Amino acid sequence: MKVMLGISGGVDSSVAALLLLRAGHQVEGLFMQNWEEDERSGPCTTDADRKDAVAVCGRLGIPFHARNFAGEYWDGVFEHFLAEYRAGRTPNPDVLCNREIKFKTFLDEAHALGAEKIATGHYARVDCRDGRYRLLRAVDAAKDQSYFLHALGQKPLAATLFPLGGIEKPRVRELAREANLPTHAKKDSTGICFIGERDFRGFLSQYIPARRGEMRSPDGELIGEHEGVMYYTLGQRNGLGIGGRHGASSEPWYVVGKDVAANVLFVAQGGESRWLHSRRLQSEAPTWVDGIAPATHFRCTARTRYRQTDQSCTVTVTDNGLDVSFDDTQRAVTPGQSLVLYDGEVCLGGAVIAATDAAYGGLLPSV
Repeated sequence: MKVMLGISGGVDSSVAALLLLRAGHQVEGLFMQNWEEDERSGPCTTDADRKDAVAVCGRLGIPFHARNFAGEYWDGVFEHFLAEYRAGRTPNPDVLCNREIKFKTFLDEAHALGAEKIATGHYARVDCRDGRYRLLRAVDAAKDQSYFLHALGQKPLAATLFPLGGIEKPRVRELAREANLPTHAKKDSTGICFIGERDFRGFLSQYIPARRGEMRSPDGELIGEHEGVMYYTLGQRNGLGIGGRHGASSEPWYVVGKDVAANVLFVAQGGESRWLHSRRLQSEAPTWVDGIAPATHFRCTARTRYRQTDQSCTVTVTDNGLDVSFDDTQRAVTPGQSLVLYDGEVCLGGAVIAATDAAYGGLLPSV
């Protein structure tokens, strides 16, 4: 079949193209530009990545396409990113980018170019059982990206191939070297392109003016001054600027809460401070891979951040979202981040975390 591959200029999408060709598909590559570089955002790797993508397509003998989705990215991802930070939350733009750009805008463009399916270099798997598509974890648990793909529904999954889902990353590098792909030794990209190598605070301050305020302990003691509550996230240790204090222990300080309205940042000593702990959370409206919840009340495992080990929990579907109770105490569960639910290797879906029963989590301890 004709498959349009989202080619990024990295080793993963390069090997995905190679595997699709070996499977007998008619493969074409499409490079997505999702950000317009300017003085505020600083250097991004778009030009270099595009050149690498062209080189890979040339090496493999497949057609190359390029499209600028910067406008769609700004409207569908970046404005939400800024709104969340203004509200004092910590968003995950990768989840929204996958749903709105890579598996929606890109999918529509691929169909317009005559492709039957799309493919990407994500580490995940898709299968179909009883007419319903399932999102599965990748074989390489260390690289699994189902967490970032949990918001995909039946339509995009039915049209998507994940060639790397069944192999491990060292084998990907090996295949790239064997095929003499120009990206075989290229370093994996990390972080968000629109921030680039710039300091995060410096980038964010170009869009949300800094507003200094008080940094206090949970009992109200004035500890210092913060640069702006939107710059900090729960559990953060670095960048607080708190030195040794007379009469205090030598334990490091951590962010344990925010009062956005009062512009106060709360900090406490100790990485396992009780102020960071929670057992319950409430979420915004969920998205389900299958289109519907598996039940209104069920057991499963969950992750509240990428690379976290699975945590056993009980989920109740409410009118407004999810109410989740964990078997074990959780540390630094952060509003704005994604809760992703699993049944074994199957990703069920997920939702944005709205509140927790931590001291400053916004949720009362009792149901």
